[in-house]
Amino acid sequence: MNLRQTFIHNLKRIRKNAGLSQMKLAERCDVSTNYIGVIEIGLKFPSVEMIEKIAAALRVKPYQFFLEETSKAIYVKPTLPEALKKTILKKMEILLQKY
Repeated sequence: MNLRQTFIHNLKRIRKNAGLSQMKLAERCDVSTNYIGVIEIGLKFPSVEMIEKIAAALRVKPYQFFLEETSKAIYVKPTLPEALKKTILKKMEILLQKY
């Protein structure tokens, strides 16, 4: 798969996984539904600025559109607030003491 095909494949996959229609994604990006459609069928390719808008609308990092299937293991882990980390560690310590 070339880079353009990889982008299109990932855009469709990420959009569908987010539960968004082309229309809803278009609304979030302030573009026409037709524009999202022509991107997804490969007739047009978005600018870098539009890729950033699409990524923000889908709550992903722009580079994720360019990862090949074999790169699925690469993802960005959300960071936990410190208070939550401490709570989890305390609960784990309590559990470990029981065993």
